[in-house]
Amino acid sequence: MKRGIVLGKLFGIEIILDWSVLVIFGLLVYQLGGAVFPAWHPEWSPSLSWAVAVAAALVFLSSIVAHELAHSLVGRRYGITVRTITLFLFGGVASMENEPPSARSEFWMAIAGPIASLLIGVSFTLAGGWLAGPINSDDPTAFFAGLGPAATILAWVGPVNLLLAFFNMIPGFPLDGGRVLRAVLWRVLGDLTAATRVASTVGRVIAWLLIFSGVASALGRPPPGLASGLGQGLWLIFIGFFLNNAARESYRHLLTEQLLSGVRVARLMARSPAVVAADLPIGLLIDAHLLGSDARAFPVVDDDQRLIGLVCLEDVRKIPRDRWLGATVAEIMTPLADLAVIGPEEPAVAGLRLLARREVGQLPVVQHGRLVGLLRRSDVMRWLELNAEALAA
Repeated sequence: MKRGIVLGKLFGIEIILDWSVLVIFGLLVYQLGGAVFPAWHPEWSPSLSWAVAVAAALVFLSSIVAHELAHSLVGRRYGITVRTITLFLFGGVASMENEPPSARSEFWMAIAGPIASLLIGVSFTLAGGWLAGPINSDDPTAFFAGLGPAATILAWVGPVNLLLAFFNMIPGFPLDGGRVLRAVLWRVLGDLTAATRVASTVGRVIAWLLIFSGVASALGRPPPGLASGLGQGLWLIFIGFFLNNAARESYRHLLTEQLLSGVRVARLMARSPAVVAADLPIGLLIDAHLLGSDARAFPVVDDDQRLIGLVCLEDVRKIPRDRWLGATVAEIMTPLADLAVIGPEEPAVAGLRLLARREVGQLPVVQHGRLVGLLRRSDVMRWLELNAEALAA
């Protein structure tokens, strides 16, 4: 189950629009259509200002997709699998299924996004200037007023992408600049964990500097180079907390994957899980299984113990209560064709990634078509808790 709207695929990579993007999209359109473009073009009608604002916001989101695609395509060249790009409140995220195999691959994958934003920014700014014609540097108001709709979009999106490239190169992990820093440290230290720890620490320091700067701006005492104002201060605080969380969780994520290194699914899976038959009435499923167990999912098997589906607590809601005695598990289960499954000899870290990508709590473990266990997120987390002294750092 994916969170958000699937826009389609580019180069085999699925583009997903997280619901949080609607917030930033609305804010952008509101700011551009209600303030920026009317100030640039007082002669424009409100409908034209709002239409150009919507177009500019869409072009900006497209440039974020291009930024993430640059990461993904360079990563693919180095053997890194990227299946989805998700646009969310603070930009975009390319979901990597494996860490970069070397410092070199990390460096080029990380820097590809800012380079893409830089190229977009420069080309759009130049194109906007070309469409605008001669520039009167003594009267910027007249310059902006002389821009047509297309040139206005380019004149706004171009510099914003230059700003995006600059912001992403701040050496705060996991921003692109932080990943470039980690690649350099990895090359120098020869240790990915140590490089990640240092880059993460730098990221958290920068995050707290943003938070303190935001507080100072909100109180009317901004640091040099920043404007005073409650709105700007709150944004800096918000971004700082986000970056601090991301830096800490990125380091913990790496430690988690290292703890699971060399561990097979068979070691963590629940063996001989309770199973049900497809012809079991839903009422009996509830009384005999769901109410008498803390399990929320049950594999559905045939007489030969071959997996044919999975039924979860949430599936029960598909059928009205008055039909629970007459309807069967077959009517509400998720069939095998729609399930993500894993083998017992596959790496446990692959199972954890699959659980996260599919946003599910369990994976049937199948060998030669037969069910041999159930890999549950709770079991993986329990194993990590028992073995994760490093995660407390």
